[in-house]
Amino acid sequence: MSLAFFLRPAARSALRNSARLRLATRAFHVTRARRYPGDGGLNNILSGGSAPAVTVKTITQNGIQLADGLLLTSACIFLDGKVFLWNVPEKLWDDWKPEHFEIFDTVVPKPEILLLGTGERVEMLPPQLRQYLMRAGVQLDVMNTRNACSTYNLLAEEGRRVAAALLPITPRRWEGAPPA
Repeated sequence: MSLAFFLRPAARSALRNSARLRLATRAFHVTRARRYPGDGGLNNILSGGSAPAVTVKTITQNGIQLADGLLLTSACIFLDGKVFLWNVPEKLWDDWKPEHFEIFDTVVPKPEILLLGTGERVEMLPPQLRQYLMRAGVQLDVMNTRNACSTYNLLAEEGRRVAAALLPITPRRWEGAPPA
């Protein structure tokens, strides 16, 4: 006779439930994570080499903070793993000319895609500027700056040739910059 036969009905039920639970938890196999010194226990299986030189950590009203701690308070361009200060007019699309995008016409190799972050809201690029970039052979994707930063991180991590032209959430110019 089994032990359950001698127990009261409530105890028999509890014994059955605990046996089921024990069987259910034994069905899972857990392997301990391997940790290597300095990797924090994480392994990026997608990267073929080192991480991209520019990675956005966060974006606030004060500016764009990079993973290395640098705070960019005004417009900037991420291109080929580097950060460039971008001197543009303070008012969106007023007095903007193709010259503000010349860097994408001259750089070799050209980025596969240019992510244009237009600040807090999505503001479509004027047709003459869009046509200029199209003639330069640059594919353009316009979005707000938060989404542009997030998409940039993702595409750069995948190893894609991506560029980002980012306007801050709160419009401001670089201190000491010449007129745009």
